[in-house]
Amino acid sequence: MRRFIISLVAAVAVVLAIGGAVVAGSGGGSTVTRARLERSLPTEFANLYAAQATMLGHRGVTPASLHPTAMCDKGGAVEPDVGPGSNWNCLVSWTDPDNPMPPEGYGKFELDVHTNGCWTAGGPSKLVGFATLTDTSGREVPNPVAEFDGCFDPNGDNSPTGVEFPSLLNVTTTALRPDAQRRVAVQATCGTGSTGCHGSVTATAGDTELGTVPLEVEEEQTATLAFPTPVPAGASEVTFTFHVTQGVGPSKPVTLEMPA
Repeated sequence: MRRFIISLVAAVAVVLAIGGAVVAGSGGGSTVTRARLERSLPTEFANLYAAQATMLGHRGVTPASLHPTAMCDKGGAVEPDVGPGSNWNCLVSWTDPDNPMPPEGYGKFELDVHTNGCWTAGGPSKLVGFATLTDTSGREVPNPVAEFDGCFDPNGDNSPTGVEFPSLLNVTTTALRPDAQRRVAVQATCGTGSTGCHGSVTATAGDTELGTVPLEVEEEQTATLAFPTPVPAGASEVTFTFHVTQGVGPSKPVTLEMPA
């Protein structure tokens, strides 16, 4: 009987340990939060970006002049913004006259965040450059903002920062594949952001309108938008026009060729 009780206690301890690991993995009680990342990342980034500017000979760039802000998200709309993991994305905006922001107003950084409050961030090469750069002396040196580390105080300010950015909608279809009735569909992905991507999309083939369908895509999700009217025989391409009411969509219509 004593051996049975000991075995039972050990089994319960294992179950509790697994349960605790699940809670920790899901962010329950974690000091890793959106607000702390939104304060930590811009500060570290601004210091390193100013150092990069010095390497490139760009004058007048200081951490203060950049006015950096960040909005962070873990796992899109389906996961709470708390807990360690490699699925944190942060949108960062800053002010540099020599390197203006894209139309959406930010660059996307991918973060791997650890339980101790330290993290590794990878920046968008179109805004921060590649792994190395050529400094004013002509030397090839590591780019400090291509990938960098930082940490936050686990007991630091956890109040909301109030920073919000719109989601960016991208068309991921590169080649149309019409069905047997010559009806087409297009795939679109909504990125990290505060509101998701909403509106409508109209498709046309020449003078023929193929229909207008609603656009309702949550952040970090992909949707397939199918149009009801077949593409007329002989039409060589289809143009998709996005009317985005929430989020940021393509600034111009997207035209894709029909298969031969």
